[in-house]
This record gives sequence, C-alpha cells and structure tokens, in this order.
Amino acid sequence: MSPHLSWLSPRTVAEVELNPRLLAEVLLEYRKAHGINQADLAQILNLDQSYISKIETGQRQVRDIELLLRIAQQLDIAPNRLGISSDLLRPVAPPATSALVGTVDPVESSQAEWCSGRRHLNRTRGALARTAAQLYRADVRLGEVPFMARRAWIPRAPLRLEHIALEWTDDAADTSITGGEPEAARILPLRAPGQRFTRYTSAIRYLDPPALFENRPSYRLLDVDFAPSSSRMRFGLGTYFDKLDLSEAVAHELGIAEDADSGSVPSWSSLPLRALIGDPFDLRRRFVMPAIATLTLRRNRTTGDATFLLHWRDPAKVATAAGVYGLIPAGEFQPSSIASRDRENDFDMWRSIVREYSEEVLGEPERDGSSGAPLDYQNWPLYCTLQQARQAGRVSVFCLGVGLDTLTLTATILTVAVFDDDVFDELFGKAVQVNAEGVLITAAESSAVSEGLPFTETTVRRLLEDEPIASSCACILDRAWRFREAILAG
Repeated sequence: MSPHLSWLSPRTVAEVELNPRLLAEVLLEYRKAHGINQADLAQILNLDQSYISKIETGQRQVRDIELLLRIAQQLDIAPNRLGISSDLLRPVAPPATSALVGTVDPVESSQAEWCSGRRHLNRTRGALARTAAQLYRADVRLGEVPFMARRAWIPRAPLRLEHIALEWTDDAADTSITGGEPEAARILPLRAPGQRFTRYTSAIRYLDPPALFENRPSYRLLDVDFAPSSSRMRFGLGTYFDKLDLSEAVAHELGIAEDADSGSVPSWSSLPLRALIGDPFDLRRRFVMPAIATLTLRRNRTTGDATFLLHWRDPAKVATAAGVYGLIPAGEFQPSSIASRDRENDFDMWRSIVREYSEEVLGEPERDGSSGAPLDYQNWPLYCTLQQARQAGRVSVFCLGVGLDTLTLTATILTVAVFDDDVFDELFGKAVQVNAEGVLITAAESSAVSEGLPFTETTVRRLLEDEPIASSCACILDRAWRFREAILAG
C-alpha cells in the first residue's frame, strides 16, 4: 500500500480496488448516452484511441487513482461512479498520538489557506487584473483596460462577423503546460497528506463549487489573423476545464503574491507558473479556449441613440469573472454536446451568440444537445427571425478582435450586435432580470429591464473608471465607443 493510501480508511482502499471492469462499463455507457465514438472520447480525455479501446475490451485495467480521478473530472461524473470513494478527497486523519495531539492538520490548513486565497481572488479581480497588466509590455495593451492582444488579433476597424473564415483541424499539437506542473504546487492544496490536488478544477469542485460548474468540450483557438485582405481563425478541440486548470491557477498565484507584497507588483520570481507560460500569445504552449462576449446595442431608429445590456455576475453562481459587471450575452465558444455532429453543427460564432441570447436574456433552457439530435437552427424561430433581420440590415454583428485578460490570460472574442429598436423589443422585450449567472442591470429611468443603460460617454467612462467590470467587456465598451459611428450606422 502506498504511503498516502495508508492515511485512508480500509473501506476507501477496498472501494478503489473493487470491480476492474467498472471503468470500461462507464466509458461504454457514456459514449452511448452522448452518441460519440472512441475517437471522440479519446479527444475529450487526451488519451490515445487505442488506449480507450483496450480499456473497453478488458485488455487494459486502470488502477491508477490519479488517472481515474482525471477521467471523472474530464467527463464531469462523480468519482464514486468509477469506484472511488469520496473519502479520498476528504482524507481520514491518522489516529491521534501523544506526538500529534494539539498539532495542526496539514490538509485542513492547506485547504483553508486555498479557500482564503480563492475568496481574495474573487473579491479583487479588477485590481489584480490591473496589477497583472504591469507585468507585460505596454505595446500589447489595448487602451487603458487590463486587456492585451497581438497586433494581428485586432482589426483596424470593426469587422463584420460574416467576413471571418473559421478553419478546423483535428491535428492540433499537444500543449506543454497544463497547470499540473511543479510550479503550480503553491496554489494546489493538499487533498491528503503529501498528496496535492492534481488539477485546479478538482480543488474548485470539492472545496468551493459554484452553482454552474460543468466540464464541456470547447473550441480551442490555434491561430488568429485579421489581415485586411483575409480574416480567419483556426480551431481544434479542448475542454472547458483544460482552460480553467491554468487560467484560474495563474490568477490565484498572482493574488497570493500580490497580497504577500502588500499590493505592489510581484516579481516574476514569485510567479513561477505564470513565468513558465512565457509568451502569453503562444497558442501552442497551453490550451486557449475563447469565450465570446457581445455588446448588445438597441438602436433607436428615430433618434439614433442607443442603450446596452449589462450584467452582474454572481460569485455564488459562476466560477470565473465573478463579482464583476459584464456584457450580455457572454459565454464559452463551444459545441452544444460532445458528439462530433454537434461539434460541426455548432462551429459558428453567430450560432453560439444566439444560443446565449436564448439562455441568458430570455431565460430559456440551455440548448445542450441532450435531445440526441443536432440543433435544427433553420427551424428554430429565434434563430430564423434573427437571420432574416441580419439579411435585411436591421441587425448587424461586428468583431472588434480577440484579446487576453491580463489576470487569467483567458481569450475572448470581442463582438458587438446592433439591433433596430423594434426588432429588439419584439425579441427581447420580455428579458428576464435574474438568470442562471447573475442579474441584468437597469438604468433608474428605464421602464423595462430590456432597455438597459444609455450608450453614452458618461456611462461608458463611469464603467471603465469607477466600476468592477470584466476586462474583456471593458475593452469592448472602449473600442465600441471609439468606433460608435461606424457601428451604429450598421
């Protein structure tokens, strides 16, 4: 028995060793339930297809607890489905002896320290992002907001979404940095004596789980080029937790270092995981799964004035960008399910945005592909109405570029959707005030939630200078205001 297992109860150890066919049964059941093949599953788990085949046929039996825990995490299933007792993540303390009486439990202390660091991170994300910005060259910053990008990632003027070509590859290279390196030890708490959580998302799940915390396949950004003659973006496949395992870890690391240095900018020597990443724009070294954030403008056809939707992200409901204002809709660019057919059917930024409008603004159930068939966009009333309005020039959608948050190094595709007021009111006049991620913000003089806030210099500057706002959303507001004439002209 290994040393760390000796700290567990006999029942826990027995459960780990029971039923070697259980993993095979779970994988087969999972593939059947989600309509995927072994190749799809291998991509989700970052394993070889041949390895999956051997597990399912009984040629390979997995007893490595760390691998079993990783599989459970990637598939978003409870560890006990694979025969692992939850006690493994809530370790049993050794019997008290005279030498141990009165001593501090190292596991409990480590987890309490991690939770404190996590709370500090969520309370101070805005300030930490501004601190993080000082670690990078000034020439990659986008205005005064803590957001940065390569020059090729930002078009010179708003770019219509339909003018961007999306490319796909199944041959994306593996990453060299995942967030499980020795440099991450400081921000991965103990789960048992001498054994740390191997993934930051595992720590979140068991120590500080938000209401929404689900691992999903996501489109992995591999290349961006917004050249005037040909704008394109290239993608492969990854998962949402692949993203969080590194992005939330480097944010947590900075929070600890900044707190220890009494608010000053930490040195790179105190940020070993961030330093390991090196060039934050190198999309080969780490998983970069972008979100799409959209500034939704309601344009008054008579006056030309506009209002926009703003959202407060509730820390009790979300795992990222918590406790700050954000634009709505905003969500991960990802397929509606893990099936190959959905990966192809949903590989479209506008379709992703419309799904978020349905969920976040209208409060409709998430279209997650659970029906077993690809989403039929051409017969979805909301999508069809929006498509007709776009074709008639009454809804215009622009991309302002792609950039990285300085704190988490996560990527966001920056977009703006401009609606004629009657189209907007017909579709979103009954917007919900409270949704699964937070609350919509309404101006005091507005008569409806859907009217939002006035798109004026006063409002934009107040949000950028005085309010906690997600850096990507701050960048969109800043650039949209600079290009307001072109954007509102449609």
